[in-house]
Amino acid sequence: PGPKPPGYAPPAQAAPTAQRSDLMATEAIRRAMVARVAGQGVKDPAVLAALEAVPRHLFIEPALSSQAYIDASLPIGHNQTISQPYIVARMIEAMRDGKFSNGATPGRVLEIGTGCGYQAAVLARVAKEVYSIERIKPLHELAKANLRPLRISNLRLHYGDGMLGLAQVAPFDGIILAAAGLEVPRALLEQLAIGARLVAPVGGQVQHLQRITRIGKSEWTSETLEACHFVPLRPGTV
Repeated sequence: PGPKPPGYAPPAQAAPTAQRSDLMATEAIRRAMVARVAGQGVKDPAVLAALEAVPRHLFIEPALSSQAYIDASLPIGHNQTISQPYIVARMIEAMRDGKFSNGATPGRVLEIGTGCGYQAAVLARVAKEVYSIERIKPLHELAKANLRPLRISNLRLHYGDGMLGLAQVAPFDGIILAAAGLEVPRALLEQLAIGARLVAPVGGQVQHLQRITRIGKSEWTSETLEACHFVPLRPGTV
């Protein structure tokens, strides 16, 4: 046979039957997880579609893969967890609610606490640009490794102190914190665009999700959404 034309690719081989059935089973289990989350009251179709699109099993260690699609938080090492799917969806929906719930897409979103990278991957499907900060170096590296196969072009990972935010790329159309402080750091409130929302767990032993909306240059409103339980928000890097 002569030389192949530019762009030639050999015919794709069909995946082995077992591999294909595994994939279909995983997708069915993921759809069931999304249905459970919707049943708990999450209504934003963009958030539910993002949850269905992101393979959560890629973000947890193989020993826990059988639990990837149960609605529970799971350990990822360094005393941190991957958040339960419901709370990921609820927080993103709360951030989008109002200004972006009519199908509009937030421009620039900040996540504090990358962890294993799962929530960042979900956020990247409902925002134009996502910046995510992690203070624990091995988790920052883990998130990079987990996200690499997904080739998400609109996501930037940063290693640093999340309590300081990212002033160099502010303001943000939404901010989500994946760790609970006794109050929301002032730096993050200042980096919120006017009209935008920040969603964070707030409290110590008892925590609640709080949604803060910036309504003016030096004016914010706050509302309490529901009880939750997160790892503590800490300063500095390790």
